[in-house]
Amino acid sequence: MVDRKMTQKIKLSTFSTNGYDKGARQYKIILWYFVNALVVRAAWNPFMSIKILLLRLFGAKIGKGCVIKNEVRVKSPWYLTIGDYVWLGESCWIDNLDRVEIGNNVCISQGAMLQTGSHDYTKTDFRYRNSPVIIRDGAWIGARSVVCPGVTVGENAVLTAGSVATHDLAGNAIYQGNPAEKKRERIITEQ
Repeated sequence: MVDRKMTQKIKLSTFSTNGYDKGARQYKIILWYFVNALVVRAAWNPFMSIKILLLRLFGAKIGKGCVIKNEVRVKSPWYLTIGDYVWLGESCWIDNLDRVEIGNNVCISQGAMLQTGSHDYTKTDFRYRNSPVIIRDGAWIGARSVVCPGVTVGENAVLTAGSVATHDLAGNAIYQGNPAEKKRERIITEQ
């Protein structure tokens, strides 16, 4: 007897973005692609004020004191909100097919990825399955770590280097591993 669940096959030829709201008109998406590649993400451009200005022109909401290092990738600035005094380290990737909200005093370290999009592996057309990512005040996303779609990182939480957050992270705690698990409380002291 053949299990009916196993008879369906993935058909990537049927994948379509028609039902997906890209958040902007096609001309804006294309223009952003070139502005991002040539100026914002470019390794030759050390001028954070230019990067911030261009991100804002394309719809990002960015607070004061933001630091954006080289080769930071932002897919859809119109879906991006960044608070005050946020650091975006070299080569971090904000893959925002949906909203990304970053609070105040947040550090997103080198090579970290905030991922709002995925695919529905239960559907033959492998359609998008997107959810927002929210990073609360004081959080630190470590180097080469990944925050998956739909995850909220709590206030003052730490996701250590190379870890993967597949579920919400409570505030004031340190998480490590793949999937990330709580290791201990985060205790913040004065200088």
